Amino acid sequence: MQLIVGLGNPGDKYARNRHNIGFMAVDVIATRHNFPAFRQKFSGLVSEGSIDGERVLLLKPQTFMNASGDSVVAAANFYKLTAADVTVFYDEIDLVPGKVRVKRGGGSGGHNGIRSIDPQIGPDYRRVRLGVGHPGHKDGVMPHVLGDFSKADQEWLVPVLDGVADNVGLLLKGDDNTFMNKLAIAVAGDGAERPQRPETADPTRPKAQSHIRGARPKAPQAKVPETGPMADMLRKLLGKKKDEEN
Repeated sequence: MQLIVGLGNPGDKYARNRHNIGFMAVDVIATRHNFPAFRQKFSGLVSEGSIDGERVLLLKPQTFMNASGDSVVAAANFYKLTAADVTVFYDEIDLVPGKVRVKRGGGSGGHNGIRSIDPQIGPDYRRVRLGVGHPGHKDGVMPHVLGDFSKADQEWLVPVLDGVADNVGLLLKGDDNTFMNKLAIAVAGDGAERPQRPETADPTRPKAQSHIRGARPKAPQAKVPETGPMADMLRKLLGKKKDEEN
């Protein structure tokens, strides 16, 4: 068995936050691969199924981000899993929006969820860092990650989540490089590296209207799905409520 963890904070208040992109990734994986409904266990929400013939437990810790490790270690210990069997999806402010990087081991990079997991299961698990961009100044980090994704963010968020769901089997097989290449192609259209936003490189410069426009080169726009499970989930997470539109 392998354990796939998405990091985030529980509750509707945080559901659309950039900090909750790990939860979103796990939700899309569950939908795409026909996992059963999530249930409460290990101080989190879990669902067990299979991906490309591999038995997988999906976990969304409900302990709040700073105590994510309590939930992860409980699940790992129950199934007698080692750090090598664990993959964690989480937000990364030091990557431009839509960029994805995978590695094993390393430091927490200041991420409180990772900081909580490392001492409990060891650092040598797979980390899937999902770029959400940097606000340009350290004082803006907390409002940024606890801020909601905008509708404009769907330009890159939809292909990232779709790409994660389509290609997660590569991670389970240990083919991390191909996974990253597939995600780069899905987001950028040609897999090209996107430049840092000007305000990230120079915090004294004013922010652009949209961190997406500042982060992406000209490329074909991703088509946002209008129907199906993916569209329903994103509409719930990112769409305005009817009373907000009126």
